[in-house]
Amino acid sequence: MGLPTRAEETLIVDEDEVNDIIQRWRNTPEEKLKPEDYQQFKNFGSVCLTGGDGAQLLKFLQDEENRGIVKSMGCVLMTPLVNEVVQKGKSLDHCQAAITHLTMTCSPDELMHSLLELIEDIDPGAISETILTLLPHLQTVLLHLEDSKAARLGSALCALQQQLSRLPVPYSPQQEDEDEHGLCRCYNALTNFTKPFVEEVKRKIGSSVTTSEDEELRTELLKFCMRSLREPLLEAELNRDRKSSLWLFATEIMVTLPAIQESLSELLFFSPLKKSPQMDSSESKESRACLAYLLFVQLITIDSFPAVFSPVFVLQCNMEYINQLLSSKTESHVLKGLALYEKSLENVQDNSLPVSLQDLKSFYSAPQNLRQVLTDCPMQHLRETGLQVLQLFIDKLNSEAKHKFFRCMLKTSHHAGVESYIVKNIRNQVECSIKQGNANKWFLGEELLPLLGLVLSLPQGAQTDLLNSMDKIMESLNLLRYLFIRDKDLRSTIVWEKLCRIKDEYLKMLRVCISISRGYYAAELKALRQDQKIKAREARDAARSSRLVKSITVKNEKMSNMSPEVQHQVLQSALVTFDLMESLIFRIEEITDEKQNSQKLN
Repeated sequence: MGLPTRAEETLIVDEDEVNDIIQRWRNTPEEKLKPEDYQQFKNFGSVCLTGGDGAQLLKFLQDEENRGIVKSMGCVLMTPLVNEVVQKGKSLDHCQAAITHLTMTCSPDELMHSLLELIEDIDPGAISETILTLLPHLQTVLLHLEDSKAARLGSALCALQQQLSRLPVPYSPQQEDEDEHGLCRCYNALTNFTKPFVEEVKRKIGSSVTTSEDEELRTELLKFCMRSLREPLLEAELNRDRKSSLWLFATEIMVTLPAIQESLSELLFFSPLKKSPQMDSSESKESRACLAYLLFVQLITIDSFPAVFSPVFVLQCNMEYINQLLSSKTESHVLKGLALYEKSLENVQDNSLPVSLQDLKSFYSAPQNLRQVLTDCPMQHLRETGLQVLQLFIDKLNSEAKHKFFRCMLKTSHHAGVESYIVKNIRNQVECSIKQGNANKWFLGEELLPLLGLVLSLPQGAQTDLLNSMDKIMESLNLLRYLFIRDKDLRSTIVWEKLCRIKDEYLKMLRVCISISRGYYAAELKALRQDQKIKAREARDAARSSRLVKSITVKNEKMSNMSPEVQHQVLQSALVTFDLMESLIFRIEEITDEKQNSQKLN
C-alpha cells in the first residue's frame, strides 16, 4: 500500500518515485535513516491530509509491510494529525484512528518527545481543543513508558498547565457555564488524565515497598496539585452551594493530596512544600493559601481534617495565608483572604486572643493589609466585607490586645475613616468596662490616657485639614461628650484630672482650627458665588488659578477638578460641618460646667 502521489510544491513527482522511496525506507534499518527521510515522510503525510486522503494514510500506517517505517518515523506525523483533528477536517475519524495506531506502534520515548514539542508549540487560538485532543493519547504513551515515567509525566503536566495559564479563568457562574475558552473542560480532562498515576501511587504505598521512581511520581503529582491550587483555583469564583466545573476540580485536587499521602495539616501548618524549579516560595505560599481557603471556607474534605487543632492555632497558622491574599491587588485573592480571615476567627472565643500574638509578624501584617483594603481598594463590596472582618477581629482580642491594637491603628492608619471607626470601638470598650464586673485598667484606668492622647490630638495643629479629618474629629468629640456624661465612673480614678487637661488642650486647638478654616472656606464660598455671577468665567478662573482652593482635597479628589456647582456644595457642607463641631464643643463645655456646679453644691 503506497502513499498518494499528489505533490506539495515539487516534493513528489510520480507514483514510481514514491514507491521507490517507500521501498528504500522498508529496507533501511532505523539507525541508518537520515533527518531528510523523517522530513520527507512528514511531508508525504501532510500532503495526504491536505488533500483529504486521511483514509489512505491510515491504510498505509496500518499496512503490516510498513510497520518498520511507522515504528521508526511515525512520530513525525503526530503534529499534522493532531492539527487536522483540531481543525475538524474531512478526515477527522481517520486521523483519530491514525493517532491511536501511532501510540500503539511507535516508541513511547519518541512519542513523548513529539507530544511535548506539540504542546509547547500549541496555536494560541486552539489551546483547549489541542489539549483535549492530546490528553487521552498522551496518557496511553505515558502508561507504556518503562523508564523515567515520573519525570516525563511531570514535564507533560507542567507544559500543559503553562499553556492553560494563557486562558482566562471564568469569573462568574455564567462565564463558567459557557466555558467559552474551554478551560473548565481541560481541567476536568486533566483530572481523568492523572487518575491512573494517582492509583499507581496508592498501590505502591499500599504495598509498603516503594522505589525512588515511585517517590518521584508522587512528587510530580504533588507539584501538579499545588500548581492547580494557584491557577486556576485561586482565581476562580467558588461556591459550595453551586457544584460548578471548577468546584468539582477543586474537590478532586483536595481528594488527590491525601490519596498520594500528602497530609493537609502538614502542608498547611508544619512543613512548606519542598522548593523546586517549578514553584518559588511566593507561588508555594499562594497555593497553600488557596488550600486553606478550600478547606476552611468551602469546607472541602473538612470532615477528614484532624479535629485536634485549637481555633487559635488554626488562626495563627492561617494568618500567613491571609496576609498573602490580602496583600494582593487581585480581587479574587482579596475576596478569598477576607473569607479565610472571617472563617478563621469565627470559632475563636470572644475577648480571648492575647496581646502576645501581636508580636508575631503575621498578626501585625494581616490587619495592616486589611486596613489597606479599607482605605485603598476601589471596590465597595470588598471594603464593606473588610470592615466586618475588622470588627470581628477586634471582638476576639482581649482587653490588653484591643488596647495595643487601637494604639497601633491610630498611629499607622493615617485615614480619618479608619481612625473614627477605632475611636467608636474605644468608646464601646469604655462603656463595657463601666458595667459592673467588667472594670479593667485598659479602658477605665490610667492605661486609657495614652489612647485618649492619640484620639484627642491634632497632629498638624492649627493647619489641620478639618474637612478631611471630619470623621475622626466628630467621633472624638462624641467620645469626649460620653466620658463627661459618665464622669462619676471616672472621677474615682486617677484618669479624671489628666482627662480634663487633655480635653482643654484639644478643644482649645480645635476652636482655633475651626476659626481659621471657617474664615478660609467662607472666603472661598463668597469668591465662588461672585464667579458664578460674572459671565467671563474663563478670565476669572485664570485669575484664581493660583488660589489655595487648588490645594483642597475632599475624599482624595482635588477641588480644582470639580465643577463650580460641586465646589459650592463642598464649601457649604464644610461650613455646616464646622457648625456641628462647634455645637458639640459647646455641649461638652456645658456638660462640664453642669458637673462642676453639681460638685460644688454637694
